[in-house]
Amino acid sequence: MEFLSIFTSPEAIIALLTLIVMEVVLGIDNLIFVSILSNKLPEHQQKTARMIGISLAMIMRLGLLSVVAIIVSLTQPVFTILDLSFSWRDLIMLAGGLFLVWKATTEIHHHVEGKDNDTEAGGIVKISFTAAVTQIILLDVVFSIDSIITAVGMTDQIAIMVIAVVVAVSVMLFAANPLSEFISRNPTVVMLALGFLLMIGMTLIAEGFGAHVPKGYLYAAMAFSALVELLNTLTRKNRKKKSA
Repeated sequence: MEFLSIFTSPEAIIALLTLIVMEVVLGIDNLIFVSILSNKLPEHQQKTARMIGISLAMIMRLGLLSVVAIIVSLTQPVFTILDLSFSWRDLIMLAGGLFLVWKATTEIHHHVEGKDNDTEAGGIVKISFTAAVTQIILLDVVFSIDSIITAVGMTDQIAIMVIAVVVAVSVMLFAANPLSEFISRNPTVVMLALGFLLMIGMTLIAEGFGAHVPKGYLYAAMAFSALVELLNTLTRKNRKKKSA
């Protein structure tokens, strides 16, 4: 009955649509990381890695919803340092943010220096499938907890949360391959995406220290940067056509 009531209550429908949008936007962060990391694998393993990563993201989110009371308790302070209280969520956000900053900074350094420690001579990808999936799982955990805590803050109906999570992850599954192929075809987009990951990592660190960063500002900056890169891409293509 609770499930059917969602489609008969205007308030529930509005809450559902709002949460779906929020979950899709939060899923973009997860998807960018999965796309960049999977593109470092041999071509025949890339789709498998993306499917595993995104499928695990859905499983983790649904699993966390089944223990939502425990997830809510993660926001309770566990210790205090210099008047700063830290909860388990804060510590997870800090760890995830530091990992993202380290990973993005390392990848940016490799691209700027024109080298890649993850490749061997001849362009053979050296990163292992296990290493790629392990890193994807680590960030899946961070993004999943952030996603569910956001959902809990917007509604108290589990059915709405489940529908929103399933829809959001389905969108991620649909967009994974096109996004990864686009990033692979456009090298400058890789640097932009790494910049996004660096910004997301810093945001997670700030959240871990209790400084709330409005998500709207973050995604507005990402959208503006993506628009500028799109204009640059179109400019380069038009110049190539004219010169040809």
